Amino acid sequence: MKLSKNFGKTQKETSGDAELISHQLLIKSGLIHQVASGIYSYMPIAWRSLKKIENIVRNEIDKAGGQEIRMPVLQPQEIWDLSGRTEIFGSDLFKLSDRRKRKLVMAPTHEEVLTLMVKTHVNTYKDLPLLIYQIQTKFRDETRPRGGLIRVREFDMKDAYSFDISNEGLDQNYNAMIAAYENIYNRIGLETIKVEADSGAIGGQASHEFMAVSSIGEDTILKCSKCDYAANSEKAEFVRIKQKTISEKILPLEEIHTPEIKTIESLTKNLSLDPDKMIKTLIYLDSNNQPLAAIIRGDLDVNETKLSNLNDGKDLRLATSEELSNLNIPYGFASPIQLKNIKIIVDTSLNFGNNYIIGSNKENFHYKNSNYPRDFSSDIVSDIALAKPQDLCVKCNNKLDLKKGIEVGHVFKLGTKYSEKLGAMYINSENKQIPIIMGCYGIGIGRLLSAVIEQNNDQKGIIFPKSIAPFDAMLSVINTKQENIRKIGEEFYSNLMDCGLDILYDDRDESPGVKFKDSDLLGLPFRIVLSERNLKNQQVEIQERKSGKQELVSFETAIEKIKMKIQL
Repeated sequence: MKLSKNFGKTQKETSGDAELISHQLLIKSGLIHQVASGIYSYMPIAWRSLKKIENIVRNEIDKAGGQEIRMPVLQPQEIWDLSGRTEIFGSDLFKLSDRRKRKLVMAPTHEEVLTLMVKTHVNTYKDLPLLIYQIQTKFRDETRPRGGLIRVREFDMKDAYSFDISNEGLDQNYNAMIAAYENIYNRIGLETIKVEADSGAIGGQASHEFMAVSSIGEDTILKCSKCDYAANSEKAEFVRIKQKTISEKILPLEEIHTPEIKTIESLTKNLSLDPDKMIKTLIYLDSNNQPLAAIIRGDLDVNETKLSNLNDGKDLRLATSEELSNLNIPYGFASPIQLKNIKIIVDTSLNFGNNYIIGSNKENFHYKNSNYPRDFSSDIVSDIALAKPQDLCVKCNNKLDLKKGIEVGHVFKLGTKYSEKLGAMYINSENKQIPIIMGCYGIGIGRLLSAVIEQNNDQKGIIFPKSIAPFDAMLSVINTKQENIRKIGEEFYSNLMDCGLDILYDDRDESPGVKFKDSDLLGLPFRIVLSERNLKNQQVEIQERKSGKQELVSFETAIEKIKMKIQL
């Protein structure tokens, strides 16, 4: 392709809201065009790279046994109502109605549609296992699109779905997809780590995310400093430690006067006690305005994702002082003691201490020497705490480190979540109907491009890995105004193309500085320079983008040398 004909020009400046380096470079290089918030057009050069990524993804999923299909983006809302995900996705789900007032959704994912297809086409255990996938456009009405292609409202995704008769079969497919993902990342030049993750709106028994480590990634990861444990902060677990000053005796509950002392900080200061001697009571309201009490030790914070998962995945928000008043709970003095008609969830940390300071549900008063379960009961005892750096790993007791990352893939063990709700059954060898066991596996194509650029760049621009570079090399011909140089450039370009090389030919009438700057910005693996000086010496300059290494080769052997370097 000739650069003079390219639809999309390099830019001198980026938009002010471009925080990620990848976003800045995608705009500056003219690879994407913003249509609206979270909605982008891919320009020709970017599209070539995306198609290469897509083909690598397709190749690896095919090798894992996948069968590619194509499902509609537009889906009846009623099937989402059946699975319960209309409510779970909430305002993230694009909804519309057709001319007959039938409710439809623009799909962010395809579990429902495919499960119903499998329900129709799978009859017995002989039809299983299956691994079905597609590469399709998805829609999600993100609250705050950001990061260029990282968090958008319209995006291309490879979504795969496995169907098995046993958990062992699910494990095999799950592990095969993990291996396929790792192969994909290796082939496109992306460094990732696999972390335990929350299943979110997709649901299921277990899930893992693949994170591209980035200092300004939007996801927080807790990774063990010694072993292989790593988890998204929404999922991360840690070892609870005992109170610093645990008492030998369980003391009787006693009310104490604490005027205007409403926070853990003020309690620790006024009572000269450590935060781990306190109990926090946080009152939440779910999407149905039903109250929920989270009880946790004072030195810890509530992980609202874990808490939501224990409350059927419903969205939660902290109650306001007015809402607390309506529940007869004074702000700053909430307590599970004698708390009625409210679901109570207790963190396991309460088991690692005693004789706590706790609220009393009475203005200006707390209790001391509170002990669980002597003084109050609970509906659920579970891990609802937010892991932090320096907490102890649940696998090996060493400290957790904090890292930032960009999610570039997510795999889920769905179990029978969808097959039971939508009636996808198979007949086993004993002629009994059994729900099909499912898994699902997602990987964002545009997000992969952004993540690769985020990890492969320098102050000059993008550094494309060979495997996904939109072209093999840039041919920069200097001083195309001179007829003889222009002719040599055209012939050299044709010869390179005839050899099967994919070349971006900078035939523009621009200065060497402009040409080299744009070449570095676009980041193709090699730059081939034809200039008057080099041609006088019967030489061609080849420069590798990543290392910056330059080499002068004879004009006669140049094409073979270039071909050899590109194919290495």
